[in-house]
Amino acid sequence: MKKDFIEGEIIGIDKPLGWTSFDAVKRLRGALHRKLHIKKFKVGHAGTLDPLATGVLIVCTGRATKRIEELQAGMKEYIADITLGSTTPSFDLETEIDAHYPYQHITEEMILRTLPDFTGKLMQVPPVFSAVKVDGKRAYSYARKGNEVTLKAKPLEIRELELLSFEPPLMRVRVLCSKGTYIRALARDLGEALGSGGHLTALRRTRVGDITVEKCLSLDSALQMIADAEIPETTETN
Repeated sequence: MKKDFIEGEIIGIDKPLGWTSFDAVKRLRGALHRKLHIKKFKVGHAGTLDPLATGVLIVCTGRATKRIEELQAGMKEYIADITLGSTTPSFDLETEIDAHYPYQHITEEMILRTLPDFTGKLMQVPPVFSAVKVDGKRAYSYARKGNEVTLKAKPLEIRELELLSFEPPLMRVRVLCSKGTYIRALARDLGEALGSGGHLTALRRTRVGDITVEKCLSLDSALQMIADAEIPETTETN
């Protein structure tokens, strides 16, 4: 299959668990360097996924990196597992549980009544364990040292929020949201709204704009695709 990575290709990757978005891009960039025999070559991603999340990671090569901002602006769909009755400082499994709360009073009907309060245009306070900048530094650099950080609420849109299952204390939801939405923060806020606590225990991004996870390649398949691709002859001599 012919590919022009310099003119620009958009590659959908199903990011594996435990990998940072940077790690995935670094592997692809290395494969492209070897394929094209070029030392400096632009490769970037449109929308970071946490290491503990899997799913759609859009990688752009060459001149297609100019489209990163456009691609990042697309609505994103997630499937999220939220464990009620406990919290962590990072709102997910990156840190240990720091508090327990009752959750036995929570019913499916109660959740269904609460979810509409978290749809539409909202203001959300990002997690302190995040890449939001505070005085020129990432918020997580303060949080990991135990320093207190105050973050301002930011506007976002949650277009759809659907309960997929509820087996106490675990609930699974589907979220369709705008750029800048922290599903970890949504887990925190939903837990509080239900008179308990909550933290994110699994996250899969299933869509970014028009690119769905079904259309994505595994990281190994993407690396093989690069190795097998036919490229323009002029590219190989650059």
